[in-house]
Amino acid sequence: MLLKKNFAQQTVNGVKIGNGTVSFQRVKLNVHCFFVDGVLIDTGSKSLEKLLKPFFNQLRIDKVVMTHFHEDHTGCAAFLQEDLQVPLFMNDIMIEYCKKKADYPIYRQLFWGKLRPFRAEAIGETFNSPNAIWRVIKTPGHAIDHLAFLNDNTGQLFTGDLYCQERTKVVLREENIPVIIESLKKILTYDFEDVFCSHAGYLDDGRTALKRKLDYLLDLQGNILKLHEDGKTPEDINAILFSKKYPITLFSSGEWDSIYIIQSIIKQHDKTLIS
Repeated sequence: MLLKKNFAQQTVNGVKIGNGTVSFQRVKLNVHCFFVDGVLIDTGSKSLEKLLKPFFNQLRIDKVVMTHFHEDHTGCAAFLQEDLQVPLFMNDIMIEYCKKKADYPIYRQLFWGKLRPFRAEAIGETFNSPNAIWRVIKTPGHAIDHLAFLNDNTGQLFTGDLYCQERTKVVLREENIPVIIESLKKILTYDFEDVFCSHAGYLDDGRTALKRKLDYLLDLQGNILKLHEDGKTPEDINAILFSKKYPITLFSSGEWDSIYIIQSIIKQHDKTLIS
C-alpha cells in the first residue's frame, strides 16, 4: 500500500503548529499537533513519527496533554515518554486502555500506524504552564474521553476533534451527535479568542466557526426528527439528506457513515420520550 506522507509547520500567534498528512488514492487525512508555553497538545500519529521527530526535538516540551485517545492524537505518545522523558496527561477514562495493545481497524492502522502502549496520568480540571493556567473542558461526543484546553492567559482554545469541519457529513460509528451539540453549547459559554482544531488547524474567527457548526447540527437534528416523526426509516432519511457517498465510507468498510448521524439523533430522541 503506497501512502503519501507530508509534514508542514507554521507559527500562529505564538503557537507552533505541526501538520501531518497521509493520503492514499482518493482518501486524504491530516492531523495537527500544537505547542505553546512548554505544552504539546496532541502527538500526531505513529505513521508520521519520522516526520514529527524533528519538530518535537526543536521544542522544549514540559508536558503533553491529549484531547482524546484516538491513535491519530496519541500515536507518538510512547516516543515522547520513552525517548524525550516527557510526562503525558489525558482524561482518566481511557488511561487503562492506552496501557495495553490498541485494538482498532486495519485501515486505521495503515493510515495512522500501530499505536504503542503508553502510561499517561489523569489530567484534572486545570493544569499550569510557565506563563498560564489552563482549563480542561470535558467535550464528549466524538469520543467518550474528549477534552478541550483553554489557556486562560491568552484566550487560546484547543478543541481537538470537536470542530473538524462545519458541515458534518459522516461520523464514526460510536459518535453521538446530540452529545456533540451539548459540548458545542458548553464550549461557547467560555471566553476565548484563537481557536485551534486538530484537523482544520487554526480557525479564522473561531467562535463564529464553532457557532456555525452548532447551528448546522441543530438544523440537521430538526430535519432528521421531522422526517422520523413522518414515519421515515433511518435509511430513508439517509437517502434524502445524504445522497452523496464519500470514499471514506467504502474505505473504512462502513466505520464512517452518515447513517450514524441519523441513528444517534433518533436514539437520543426516543430515549428522551421514554424517560
